[in-house]
Amino acid sequence: MRRTIDTEKELRMANFRTRGALLMFLALLISTLRRSSAVWAPATATFYGGSDASGTMGGACGYGNLYSDGYGTKNAALSTALFNSGATCGACYQIVVQCGRSGGMRFTINGRDYFDLVLVTNVGGSGVIKAMWVKGSSTNWLAMSRNWGMNWQSNSYLRGQSLSFRVQTDDGNIRTAYNVAPSDWRYGQTYSTWTQF
Repeated sequence: MRRTIDTEKELRMANFRTRGALLMFLALLISTLRRSSAVWAPATATFYGGSDASGTMGGACGYGNLYSDGYGTKNAALSTALFNSGATCGACYQIVVQCGRSGGMRFTINGRDYFDLVLVTNVGGSGVIKAMWVKGSSTNWLAMSRNWGMNWQSNSYLRGQSLSFRVQTDDGNIRTAYNVAPSDWRYGQTYSTWTQF
């Protein structure tokens, strides 16, 4: 009788330990999944042509009309190294990009008198600029307009003024970099800041 009681106690203890270990494992797994899912964001690779990717029809792999064959826009061009002379046609890739930046944003000023074109690089956070403003030492904040890519333009005369820039990313965050370019700034120069998202 004594041996049966001890065996039952041992079984209950073993069962209790197993359940405890399982609960700890599940909690750790859920925590890990939450952390890893927060890192991923949906994205679209570059394709050519209209919204139907018609510019990629045929392509270097000879597949023909990938859009009509069910792939839609889920195809992209590869670099020469990854393409490997066609040996990787049909391969699937998972792309992971680090968004951290070293140092602050950089502003390269180009243009001429009433046309200032500012290229913004090394943008942290989401990395996508939604809006931008410039302030000369003698002006208020002036909205800039996107010219192309990350090039923003102002049609105001800003020569001889130190320049500050305000940048808003697509997630709504705003950063202001004061006195980025001195009053004797020149076209073709890049000015670095410590300001970052």
